[in-house]
Amino acid sequence: MIPIAAIEEMREIDRSSSCPTEVLIERAGAAVARSALRELGGAYGRRVIVITGKGSNGEDGKVAAKRLERRGVRVQLINADETPKELPDVDLVIDAAYGTGLKRPYEAPLTNSTVLSVDIPSGVDGHTGCSIGRPFKAKKTLTFNALKPGHIFSDGARLSGELEIADIGLDTSSLSCGLVTDDDVSRWIPSRSDESHKWKSACWVISGSKGMEGAAILTVSAAQRAGAGYIRFSSPEVEISEVPLEAVSFPLQTDLSIDENEISRFKSFVIGPGLGRNPELLNGIKELVGRLKCPVVLDGDALHAFDKNDFPDKSQLILTPHEGEFEKVMGEKPSLDRISAVRKCAEETGSVVLLKGPTTVVSDPKGNTRIINSGDQRLATAGSGDVLAGIIGAFLTRGAGLLEAASSGAHIHGQLLNRLPSTGIVANDLVTCLIETLIDVGVDRELGVSDETDLG
Repeated sequence: MIPIAAIEEMREIDRSSSCPTEVLIERAGAAVARSALRELGGAYGRRVIVITGKGSNGEDGKVAAKRLERRGVRVQLINADETPKELPDVDLVIDAAYGTGLKRPYEAPLTNSTVLSVDIPSGVDGHTGCSIGRPFKAKKTLTFNALKPGHIFSDGARLSGELEIADIGLDTSSLSCGLVTDDDVSRWIPSRSDESHKWKSACWVISGSKGMEGAAILTVSAAQRAGAGYIRFSSPEVEISEVPLEAVSFPLQTDLSIDENEISRFKSFVIGPGLGRNPELLNGIKELVGRLKCPVVLDGDALHAFDKNDFPDKSQLILTPHEGEFEKVMGEKPSLDRISAVRKCAEETGSVVLLKGPTTVVSDPKGNTRIINSGDQRLATAGSGDVLAGIIGAFLTRGAGLLEAASSGAHIHGQLLNRLPSTGIVANDLVTCLIETLIDVGVDRELGVSDETDLG
């Protein structure tokens, strides 16, 4: 994972470093100069403006300016408090005005030139990514040893441009938050062994209701394609004939009463997509979840069965709310500090919580947090969350841990877009390219639907 440091965490890492501050500033300034030279494509005769503030960002910019001058770059230093409203056209503007400690609004000067920001674009809140005033819009942001939340949330995700992390010798090994990569997912999701049979990776999907039949179809299809060897499907209030043939239909009443011997055969449950909010059904969900010993994905309508104090102890739960469902569980909307909000929800519910959004946040009750930014606005389509629930359910059957299954599912969910057009996507398109995407990421090379005829 790519480490992500909260602002106070990064300050403590700086304070505890064995390197003197002046050494760290020299290393940071050198990294800025190298990044600038790569952007410039040369040195001699190039024109660069460096805007410097009073803090460490400004000191980094001054070191970079001296190094660039030695290479033949024509550098103009401008104090951040004395910038004109508009900058002259140059080959590069280095924004070293203000970093993550900015508390007051900042109005960046207008410019038509390429901007390289140091640590974070000046005017972006390092905690939330929200704009404070009118920030710079960087083509690239160079930060040090770890990303900050402001790089990946809200306006910061758009204003930071390409993110580059320079190692200046700070120890980030204590950080419990990270941005998920393909390599992480390929390590976290076990491959199916040669000795595997369908019952070793069986998933029970309880989903769908009148008018919401598509949710069940999407959830089942995604779980099959993501590697579940056997899918049992139940929809207590409606018969859904369009569910894939390979899924085995099983009748359930709204009380969701299931024999213990049947429960014990399954490695995961996915409960809730399009299931409806019949009070008897919601009570059935609470009773069933309290009996289950295997991992459970609670999605959509299933989340309306619980308040934050209702979740059973010692259950293996993954909650997958959007903002409205998060508010239903917690009694309040997630704050702009999404990481803290999800950690609080995970701690109070005793569950792994996956908060959907432009940037997805996943946390376990201990505060271990994973950030996923592989998707985009194309995932904001009806049924997309049902696909995600099915993927996570399948990853659980393969033996992934709760945090890893949820994080990997969200990352793969976003990566599906790499094989799809820029517009006109519907949720079923996500399912159709799931196998190829899993191969691209390196999760498995032998994935497919389960075989209904193999009942042994």
